[in-house]
Amino acid sequence: MDIQGKIVVVTGASRGIGASTAKRFASLGAKVVLMARSENDLLAVASEIRQASGIAFVYPVDLRDSNATRLVCEEVLVEVGIPEVIIHNAGAGRWLFVDETPEGEEESMIALPYLASFRVTRMFLPKMLVARKGTILFVNSPVSLLPWSGAAGYAASRWALRGFSEALRADLAGTPIKVSEVILGETDSTYFEANPGSRERLPKISKLLPVLSPDDAARHVVKACLRGKKRHTAPFLLKITRKLVEVFPSFMAKVVQSGDTPHPSTLKPRNQSS
Repeated sequence: MDIQGKIVVVTGASRGIGASTAKRFASLGAKVVLMARSENDLLAVASEIRQASGIAFVYPVDLRDSNATRLVCEEVLVEVGIPEVIIHNAGAGRWLFVDETPEGEEESMIALPYLASFRVTRMFLPKMLVARKGTILFVNSPVSLLPWSGAAGYAASRWALRGFSEALRADLAGTPIKVSEVILGETDSTYFEANPGSRERLPKISKLLPVLSPDDAARHVVKACLRGKKRHTAPFLLKITRKLVEVFPSFMAKVVQSGDTPHPSTLKPRNQSS
């Protein structure tokens, strides 16, 4: 795909993978539309892109809000144009056991990323179909392959996102619109600092995988998009893990779900005798 002059929408573009992905697309000549909640962070990303002679448009929005999502997508269509590429990168959610999850937080976790990606796609897809071109790419987590303990709501939202990407690919079979899924391993970000205790809930197998930088992650996202890949997994050892999950699902489930993070109720108090 020649991305020069094409409109690329990136959600969750204020920092991390989203910001790096937007910068990389802009460096290739794309017109990037930046979406996220923090206007100041988006302006900083846009400023960096423009200083490098790139083109960026800033659209602050809370994608968990259905009405706000509809309005901002309408603005993009009128003010910028029909996207050639949509990068569904926005995501949120803490790693919690079901009974640790405060009432209402499960709704927030399913709203972002799943409902947000559904609604953004619904707004842009009709125009993309008329234009008869485009790519819709989902950035997802390894938890969408096999869940691990202590992250129930987060895992469910990521499975929903993966299910939507697969269903959308089926919907669009026979059309010119391509659907791509990129699953990335642990990426250096502020997530674990903002969500203390989550890093300890990573399955032990994750320690074998190198940590990606946001730039490395963005490189994989852009490569998958430009090459029209249906599915892309990185780093390489995670790709091997994914293949093992497909071939030996029961065995890999035991490896990943081996009780690395036991439910708190199973832990004995320190002063309790064995």
